[in-house]
Amino acid sequence: MSKAGSISAEKRKKVTLSVILTVVCIIWVLPVLAVVINSFKVNTFVKTATFALPLGEMWAGFKNFITGITLGNYNFWQAAFLSLFITVVSTALILLFCSMAAWYIARVNSTFCRIIYFLCVFSMVVPFQMVMFTLSKTADTLKLNTPWTIPIIYLGFGAGLAVFMFTGFVKSIPLEIEEAAVIDGCNPVKTYFTVVLPMLKPTLISVGVLEIMWVWNDYLLPYLVLDRTRYMTIPILIQFLKGSYGTVDLGATMALILLSIIPVIIFYLVCQKHIIKGVAAGAVKG
Repeated sequence: MSKAGSISAEKRKKVTLSVILTVVCIIWVLPVLAVVINSFKVNTFVKTATFALPLGEMWAGFKNFITGITLGNYNFWQAAFLSLFITVVSTALILLFCSMAAWYIARVNSTFCRIIYFLCVFSMVVPFQMVMFTLSKTADTLKLNTPWTIPIIYLGFGAGLAVFMFTGFVKSIPLEIEEAAVIDGCNPVKTYFTVVLPMLKPTLISVGVLEIMWVWNDYLLPYLVLDRTRYMTIPILIQFLKGSYGTVDLGATMALILLSIIPVIIFYLVCQKHIIKGVAAGAVKG
């Protein structure tokens, strides 16, 4: 094959790949686009003209957002506060304790540490449905069924991915840096906080972004654990958003869904480059 023919074939491959990825991207974006369109549409047209633009008599303005915030028996702002609290505290616990555990596992490297590491890796492939009923009973028994204690459960479920990524990154850090800190008089705690933790920044950011997106959008775990008559996160509130006689206002529901995904989308777009850096850094050594 001539050089020109080889270049032409390579160009066709790139064009084909671009077309395929564009189609996949459109398929992924369509549900989000439907939510945006219908959040500004009068409720009666949400079902009959789902993908039509909200023009003319279909335009509802911000009425759906006001209705969604005020509709129902549970306060939207309280649900937003609980979601924010659970997300921030859970992520903070995961980042702190899992990075400590990963540092210990990577540096001690004993049989016990290797077993713990492989158990954390194995936990990533165990479906949540296998443990959810046992988890619900255990949470009730240990009084972990409140928004103030559920971050402990998230710590357990988020430890697998976090320990895996942190361990890979810690193994890429030269041991001589920590030895120099010990010679200078640092104990293990001071070495971790003054030497190791600052170098973990790329992985801390990437793990933090992934965990925030997971916890903020999680529906099943709070639904199983929390007392829904007293506490609701935003995903649970949207599920139980009903008007009089049990009717569902789809326009208001779409508006609340949009309000719930906007912070995560903005946060992800701002931090996406750090995710790539952190994943690449954590994959340097296994």
